[in-house]
Amino acid sequence: MSSEKRAVREIVREEMLMRDKILAALGDGPLTVPEIADALGYPAYEVMYWVMGMRKYGYVSEKELTDEGYYKYGAVAREGA
Repeated sequence: MSSEKRAVREIVREEMLMRDKILAALGDGPLTVPEIADALGYPAYEVMYWVMGMRKYGYVSEKELTDEGYYKYGAVAREGA
């Protein structure tokens, strides 16, 4: 991963490609955005875009709030999946 910040358009374009990776990371249970970022090796600000898109379209939802104020996101069971 390059240390340079990438354009938002490029990050958002990768959302569909990252969906399976994020859902796999959530396979063992809910994680915060920083935890997902660590698991995938991407910056948290990029993972936030992907997770919010997945939240909007019903792939993930907030499961709990940590003491640090982060939401833990978990995969949502979807029909046909």
